[in-house]
Amino acid sequence: MNTKPDAQALFDGGILRRAALDAVRKLDPRSLARNPVIFTTEVVAALVTFIWLRDLFASRADVGFSGQIAAWLWFTVLFATFAEAVAEGRGKAQAASLRRTRSDASAKRLLDPKNLGDLYEGVNALDLKVGDVVLVEAGDLIPSDGEIIAGVASVNEAAITGESAPVIREAGGDRSAVTGGTTVLSDWIKVRVTAAPGSTFIDRMIALVEGAQRQKTPNELALSILLSGMTLIFLIAVVTLWGLAGYSGTVVSVVVLVALLVTLIPTTIGGLLSAIGIAGMDRLIRFNVIATSGRSVEAAGDIDTLLLDKTGTITFGNRMATEFLPVPGVDERSLAEAALLASLSDETPEGRSIVALAKADHGLSEPDFGARAPVVIPFAAQTRISGVDIDKRAIRKGAVDAILRFANTAIEHAPAEFRQAVDQVARTGGTPLAVAENDRLLGVIHLKDVIKPNIRERFAALRAMGIKTVMVTGDNPVTAAAIASEAGVDDFLAEATPEDKLAYIRKEQKGGRLIAMCGDGTNDAPALAQADVGVAMQSGTQAAREAGNMVDLDSNPTKLIEIVEIGKQLLITRGSLTTFSIANDVAKYFAILPALFVATYPQLGALNVMRLASPQSAILSAVIFNALIIIALIPLALRGVAYRPVGANALLRRNLLVYGLGGLVLPFIGIKAIDLVIAALHLA
Repeated sequence: MNTKPDAQALFDGGILRRAALDAVRKLDPRSLARNPVIFTTEVVAALVTFIWLRDLFASRADVGFSGQIAAWLWFTVLFATFAEAVAEGRGKAQAASLRRTRSDASAKRLLDPKNLGDLYEGVNALDLKVGDVVLVEAGDLIPSDGEIIAGVASVNEAAITGESAPVIREAGGDRSAVTGGTTVLSDWIKVRVTAAPGSTFIDRMIALVEGAQRQKTPNELALSILLSGMTLIFLIAVVTLWGLAGYSGTVVSVVVLVALLVTLIPTTIGGLLSAIGIAGMDRLIRFNVIATSGRSVEAAGDIDTLLLDKTGTITFGNRMATEFLPVPGVDERSLAEAALLASLSDETPEGRSIVALAKADHGLSEPDFGARAPVVIPFAAQTRISGVDIDKRAIRKGAVDAILRFANTAIEHAPAEFRQAVDQVARTGGTPLAVAENDRLLGVIHLKDVIKPNIRERFAALRAMGIKTVMVTGDNPVTAAAIASEAGVDDFLAEATPEDKLAYIRKEQKGGRLIAMCGDGTNDAPALAQADVGVAMQSGTQAAREAGNMVDLDSNPTKLIEIVEIGKQLLITRGSLTTFSIANDVAKYFAILPALFVATYPQLGALNVMRLASPQSAILSAVIFNALIIIALIPLALRGVAYRPVGANALLRRNLLVYGLGGLVLPFIGIKAIDLVIAALHLA
């Protein structure tokens, strides 16, 4: 599934049409009051509109000029609200697809949830309460978020993750959480409801992607305060200029002063600030990660250390067969064939992996016994053995001590190569299984908790970004060291309890570092809550998902690379466009200030480096450019400035060169071009 944002999505016709209507609705002053810069622009736009109407009825000569200024001021406000509406519209499109996963489905509520009997009553899913237990059978929608308390089933979670491959959910362990709106494909499960109607995982996702619960982050708040302060300063400066003009005998109209104010205050970044924040969360959603706040997205951009739970996060969580180690006199194919026969009745993940390995590595297939009737010995937790009896062959596979008892052999009497293989597997953190035929030991099967594909390369990429990776596990130090070495993490914490994880995070945070934690189990919940960025796996428990401030719908722990890149991209985009906006305003001074006072102070004509046609044309050109630059920058605000893993100094130099210098030069070109058009059309 391709989750990366595409360029075409920025200009989806349906989103743009809805955004155009929403932009008009957002002109409501109560809505704009959250953005002081654009709110100020709307107030002065209303003032100039009033002046234009007054001049229109009074038939004054300069009514055309004030009308054009009023129109472009309203366009400035409208373009700013349009930028926010487009960003929100992309989220609403996501929410619409999520709503389609919800259904007023019926539910089979158990009549006696304490005894988990099979008697149930049919109820509407919306009538379920927290604590109710429901039976969900093959083909049924899971009616609400919950924990499986009995049964095991294959579940299609495509409605949430977008992935078509079903997943196994079962009672107990770290894969017991289920999400309302997903579908059971096989078998049955009994689920205890953990979410009230309207507060399910999908409901929260919809609210988040729509932006309904998006609060301003500390960085946004700080920047908003700065922009408000700059607006107040320029307001005072413009009022002071009015007094200076009167003192010097220069006639300056209110319309001109308003135009000066709007072009001086940071309208560009003020109009795009909200869109940048919303788009950052939207980009995260497109990577199948749901963030509960913009704060966590920003924090991800500054992460120093990443803690990852081993089981189910770095590894698949199930031990899998990786190699066959035969004793002398037995070839590997014969050992694989015996292991396959002994595992045909073993339905555990380990047994299925042995069959898969024998087929993949040695081209074996399940035998056709024909008229022969083999005696199958299924795997049992009590015996820890599975096998088959056929043609006087008694083949067994299981725990080493159990197989030694079956073969009537003590460990010290076993072949030296057998003992060495057992020790070798144990030292590398694996689990040895023995295979015997009658009273003869054939060899050892190496079971290991398999590392997820390409994870070593992903950790190397994190290291290149300056992020330290730490694996936390309850395994003993020997096993933990072996897995940490294979996975390529920088450090590990062995025999870790939930308290140990929490203590480690707090110690790192006291040292001034920002910590991210990936986990999927209930025992990870305290650490996920304490971490600056807690990424819970969608496949994990409800407790883990509630504790984290992000949920990875793909349950891919190395997704943090994308999360960090998006966080950095959000910060870089905001900084770059702020630099551009401030540099932009500097250039506008050269257009408007000479136009205001050149008649009184001819020496200011030297500042008219653009050689604009007239004072009125200069002012109108600056106002038009001020409006158009917002609409021109919307794609960049939504897509984000490209992130490259370079140092802070190099990043600062690039930012100043591209957006600082670009912000200075572009207005000179843009304002001059607009002035030429205005002069040619005799608009001023």
